[in-house]
Amino acid sequence: MEKEYAVQMKNISKHFGGVKALTDVSLNVEKGEIHALIGENGAGKSTLMKILAGAYQKDTGQIVINGKEAKITSPKDVINLGVSVIYQEFMLAPDLTVAENIYIDKLANSGMLINWKMLKKRAKEELIKLGFDDIDPDAKVGSLSVAYQQIVEICKCLAREANVLVFDEPTAVLTFSETQKLLSIINNLKKNGVSIIYISHRLEELLEISDHITVLKDGKYVDTVVTSSINKEELVSMMVGREITQLFPERKSKIGNEILKVDHLSSGNLVKDVSFSIKSGEVVGFSGLVGSGRTEAMRAIFGVDKRKSGKVIYFGEEVNFKDPKEAINKGFGLLPEDRKKQGLLLEQSIRMNTTIASMFKIKKFGVINHKKEKEYVKDLLASIATKYGSMEDNANSLSGGNQQKIALAKWLSADCKCLVFDEPTRGVDVGAKTEIYKIINQLAEEGVGVIVISSEMSEIIGMCDRAIVMRQGEIAGEVDKSELTENNLIKLAMGV
Repeated sequence: MEKEYAVQMKNISKHFGGVKALTDVSLNVEKGEIHALIGENGAGKSTLMKILAGAYQKDTGQIVINGKEAKITSPKDVINLGVSVIYQEFMLAPDLTVAENIYIDKLANSGMLINWKMLKKRAKEELIKLGFDDIDPDAKVGSLSVAYQQIVEICKCLAREANVLVFDEPTAVLTFSETQKLLSIINNLKKNGVSIIYISHRLEELLEISDHITVLKDGKYVDTVVTSSINKEELVSMMVGREITQLFPERKSKIGNEILKVDHLSSGNLVKDVSFSIKSGEVVGFSGLVGSGRTEAMRAIFGVDKRKSGKVIYFGEEVNFKDPKEAINKGFGLLPEDRKKQGLLLEQSIRMNTTIASMFKIKKFGVINHKKEKEYVKDLLASIATKYGSMEDNANSLSGGNQQKIALAKWLSADCKCLVFDEPTRGVDVGAKTEIYKIINQLAEEGVGVIVISSEMSEIIGMCDRAIVMRQGEIAGEVDKSELTENNLIKLAMGV
């Protein structure tokens, strides 16, 4: 019996100036299947999906949807063909209600008057179908958690009668329990005949949920495999073109004296009486559910958020950083979890983003030595294997993984003695993850005290000397290296 395809993308190529983003790439998604699309950052996954979504126009190739060739000139064409894309950054209006967001495309079709009662009733029915009857159709979307906003986005796509859904990194900001619920919803959608294209760097999810996996590398098609026929190590080799024998490289740092001590810190509503310490050469993980107060505690130390109470002792001196600039001057740095909004100046050059926290190295009598700056940036980015065209290109020209490396490079150049990495590998492929882990190890070996906030328990277990677990703004407990297991971390995070 001949296979029926929901989506066929045949020999797709796309160039941006002199850069080949895609070369002769094909993707075949069967009806009613979950088809994973993977590859390193910059492999071409997002470009391919943006072509399917109508955001980009292909240079060559053919797109066939439900057996018919599709002429796609805009996103509206694709929606009319029953294909919807759920991006990492949701396409929702935060000041409108849940019901208004779900039916936003159809409000104008209701004539002069909108039947609000019917609109809310239908929205509620869509939410109940997905098992989320606790979401109020009258609630403003901006007031919902990220997980609930994602459910609204899915409902919006289903209300458009989409029979093909594309999920782009859907679990990147979800907790473990929220992730499991979403995967269950996706499986139910499959049972109801919806075809799913699923993009994620979390290989465990792909192996659990997908039927087929297509691998891209450097803008080219590598292979499509039956998921049940392959393991994680083989997938990694296909993605990066080499074997990664050790995801978490061995560290040989010596743990020294205490450099940071936090006593009874409180800030806002999410940080309550937090105490901990960090030693030189030590990598300490901060684990816990999303919203547990991990990020907020570090922001209060760094001078972003105001403290209510508590002491911070840094190298034997009590400090109260008024702003990040003061913290940086004292050698304390923080890589934020949102690289696009807080970690980088996306519309500025790669060069400027790299040196913005270390101008003291390239300035003399208030004047920047641009020749010295360029040499410094070139050497630094080469040392962490960053891929870029020109250092004068804007940061937003880079793939997600290379953007993260630029954000890291900024802090490497600042000569900090204590560094906080907040979700350092979120949205980053497995090859780039290993390189980031090597950077963290190198810092620790140079005597830097490192704090790693991560929602990936395997990362906490593989990278850290010990882990501090937060729950509802408080420290729930501490786990030594010898007892670092997912079971122990989950128990503390959930108050079991």
